[in-house]
Amino acid sequence: MPAELNTLRRQLLEHIREQGAATDPLVAEALRTVPRHLFLPDLPPDKAYRDEPIVTKRDPDGRPISSSSQPTIMAIMLDQLAAKRGQRVLEIGAGTGFNAALLATIVGDRGAVTSVDLDADTVEHARENLDAAGCPNVVVVAADGALGHQDRAPYHRIIATVGVWDLAPAWLEQLAPKGRLVVPLDLNGVQRSVAFERDGDHWTSRSVSLCGFIRMRGSFAGPERTYLLDPATDLTLNLPTAREVDGDALTEVLGEAPAVHPVGDIGPTPTPMQLFDGFTLWLAVQEPRWCALSEQVGADPARLADAPMRAPESVATAGVLTDDGLALIAVEDEKLTIHAHGNTAVADDLLAHVRAWADAGRPGTAGMRIDAYPAGTAGRGGDVVLEKGQCRLALSW
Repeated sequence: MPAELNTLRRQLLEHIREQGAATDPLVAEALRTVPRHLFLPDLPPDKAYRDEPIVTKRDPDGRPISSSSQPTIMAIMLDQLAAKRGQRVLEIGAGTGFNAALLATIVGDRGAVTSVDLDADTVEHARENLDAAGCPNVVVVAADGALGHQDRAPYHRIIATVGVWDLAPAWLEQLAPKGRLVVPLDLNGVQRSVAFERDGDHWTSRSVSLCGFIRMRGSFAGPERTYLLDPATDLTLNLPTAREVDGDALTEVLGEAPAVHPVGDIGPTPTPMQLFDGFTLWLAVQEPRWCALSEQVGADPARLADAPMRAPESVATAGVLTDDGLALIAVEDEKLTIHAHGNTAVADDLLAHVRAWADAGRPGTAGMRIDAYPAGTAGRGGDVVLEKGQCRLALSW
């Protein structure tokens, strides 16, 4: 069995590296040696070593609130973090403890890893898993991650493994000079993993990457909202802020035939990745009424049959939701179209965003820069500015 487990770990690492992650030798070595199956004891080992996120805890409404993240995304963020031997690292969000174990392997015996999680039961399970995996030196604390953990500060590196809406002052205060902060940062409802370092009077991104994480809870929870419209098919609506949503009515509307609006000539049909990485980001930061919808592959009824973005277990689309209309991007006969319900003005609004994105050269995450200034800072702009509670984000390409 040990030889089989070593093979599974090696195969997973090879797959991750094929995706362009685990370029840091320390990250690769950690993935090669830390036994993920011990952090997912209820799963057979072959499933534990798939490159998939595993939900480990749900709230009473069935929404995920804790998980073991997809290994490739973990590797990308660890590459961004660039932790070194002997460094002190703070992790926000303990999950199963697997990421903390990877960090402990990276920083070595002379380093120190502290992991903070809001839920005491999550901390207890992470502690059990870390002990089973031979990582007794990781400190796991039940507390609000927005406050960091002052007792072991300063930290050379801080990483959040939950989606964050804002940059908590405690993280910036507890980071050592020349330290690095890596967070899955909310950009009006979409997330990008951002590696920040101080640059004079503000924080600037050193790298930005695709990601998707369960949202942070507690005192620093953001305004994003997820609505499970149909548990049987996982039909889910995501919005950047809370709104009154009649789930039954929206589900019924999605089951009706839409009005189809052609996009027209915008060049080659965007690929699913261009739409996911580029257009949804563009729409989110430009359009406060934007929404995203997803459902299971093969859902019956299939309300999102023409959704252009597809994963092994789900399909997804994005669009604009108003009080009297809904417009979503779709692909029919290999052509990008707009499916509209209700007021036709919403289709015109979405069409304008599609054409503006195409005219701008279809920007996405590549080449994106994010500067974070203290809230209220004037005169520091980018292509798009997002106001947060503690900071002002300037996005540019």
